[in-house]
Amino acid sequence: MPRIHLFEFEDQPWCPPALRNAVTGYIRLVVQMTQQVRPVIPALAELLGRTGESRILDLCSGSGGIARQVAQGLARSGAPTPMVLTDLYPDHESLRCAAAASGGLIEAHAAPLNATQVPADLPGLRTIFNAFHHFDDEDARRILIAAAEARRPIAVIEFIQRNPMSLAGIFFSPFLVLFLAPFLRPLRWQTLVFTYLMPLIPLMVFWDGLASWLRVHSLRELEELAASVPAPDYRWEVGRWPVGPLSVTYLLGHRA
Repeated sequence: MPRIHLFEFEDQPWCPPALRNAVTGYIRLVVQMTQQVRPVIPALAELLGRTGESRILDLCSGSGGIARQVAQGLARSGAPTPMVLTDLYPDHESLRCAAAASGGLIEAHAAPLNATQVPADLPGLRTIFNAFHHFDDEDARRILIAAAEARRPIAVIEFIQRNPMSLAGIFFSPFLVLFLAPFLRPLRWQTLVFTYLMPLIPLMVFWDGLASWLRVHSLRELEELAASVPAPDYRWEVGRWPVGPLSVTYLLGHRA
């Protein structure tokens, strides 16, 4: 089925930060529990070595939890790489926590940064973890074009696919939120109130998960986006890495 671009609550500028941060924190925990970052580590280490980049510029970092898992994985693999975390709606407290716990590997970019308007002089391998589906086709194409024009490599990683298993997980997600809410870090009183007393967060997680499922790109759609980028000396790789019964979708771009 073709992708359907519905809205997500966490994308909206009027979404209260406490609710947005709870949703991104929940996603971080689920990715950690399912170990979906595992195949990403060697691929990024190889891409860094191939392109000569010495740092990572992470776009759409959310609460910074996924990037922190990546930084820890690279360090354990013997390829410690400094990371700069950015977001259009930065969760300053969570990003500071991620930086403080990283042993100097993570830096939080304090100012809001739109992933479609990244300054060309910001160095590093550009990464987008589980957020590329938030952009419509035109903005997604602009992100890829900007990386190619800046002569920077880019890695787009998605942890959800448009398949029945992912959809089943989305319908189960409100119940999982009820269980995981006390384990979100930093734990905020708003998270508990809007999970148990007024269950807005479980409903947001369900709706945003369903919208993400409908919005996420298939392999063919990623290939078409990459092919539309006017950079003949840029090489694109699209595929999936298996993680147990799950899989991780990737789009990697770099100079040929």
